[in-house]
Amino acid sequence: MSSSRIAGSVLKQLGPRLFSTAAAGPIGKILVGPGGAGAARAPSVWLGLPIGSFRCIGTVPVESIGREESRAAGDAAGGKKDEKAVVSYWGVEPPKLVREDGTEWKWSCFKPWDTYSSNLSIDLGKNHVPVTWGDKLARLTVKSLRLPTDIFFQRRYGCRAMMLETVAAVPGMVGGMLLHLRSLRRFEHSGGWIKALLEEAENERMHLMTFMEVSQPRWYERALVFTVQGVFFNAYFIAYLLSPKLAHRMVGYLEEEAVHSYTEFLKDLEAGKIENVPAPAIAIDYWRLPPNATLMDVVKVVRADEAHHRDVNHFASDIHYQGHELRDLPAPLGYH
Repeated sequence: MSSSRIAGSVLKQLGPRLFSTAAAGPIGKILVGPGGAGAARAPSVWLGLPIGSFRCIGTVPVESIGREESRAAGDAAGGKKDEKAVVSYWGVEPPKLVREDGTEWKWSCFKPWDTYSSNLSIDLGKNHVPVTWGDKLARLTVKSLRLPTDIFFQRRYGCRAMMLETVAAVPGMVGGMLLHLRSLRRFEHSGGWIKALLEEAENERMHLMTFMEVSQPRWYERALVFTVQGVFFNAYFIAYLLSPKLAHRMVGYLEEEAVHSYTEFLKDLEAGKIENVPAPAIAIDYWRLPPNATLMDVVKVVRADEAHHRDVNHFASDIHYQGHELRDLPAPLGYH
């Protein structure tokens, strides 16, 4: 009983400060905290940051806010525009990262330790011969999806790559998510496959980030991405629930088509039909390419990535074909 009375007393005193309607103001509204403006010690202020229907409360020294207010007043007097600090999603300023040469790292989509060297020695001409009716269905589905893509994009391989990567990044995320939930439900390990599939999705996303620098999509191409991704995500989600073997086989064939598309892309670059522009900075950092790398170098490493995804997904489908679960065998080594 005594503990209940103490808790009630604490809530009665702190409730107006934590849950008052005054705290529901805009982000950054300052509410004087427990110290008060006339307190002997350095006061603190409550910052109300709305997150959905909740509020993240934190304290910062008043002195720092005073400096910010003085700077804002000085800028207003001088006719300067307010400059907003770049912060992370949660309102915390990210740490400053530097490269090995000491220059500042500017990428927010990946960190220096996420970079790697692509394996260019992989077999690019390898194809899986359909065996079961599921294999034939998966191959037919992928071939039928390629036909409208060829008609729409023709030989605009930059835009084609942009569309391809928005779709190719979906299967790894869906498969990794479902295996993650299954691991939680069954209290069992995944043999490293959750990490492998999520890394595949991240690698495909970096392909997209790179080709966004090369080819700026038009508004109707962006609209097409919304439509295709929405349909494909739900279709693949259902397919993976019904038959992981079929889902992985379909991705394997999809990656075979990706290898073919990037090979055609390289042929046009070598023939001079597409300008071999300098490689985007994000690609140079991500694949550890030399500073003078070109678009041709980027296409080669991306094609090698797709060939590796092809082999991983065909291997995953073969495991199911042999009656094993993905958790029974470890993920392929050297995934990247």
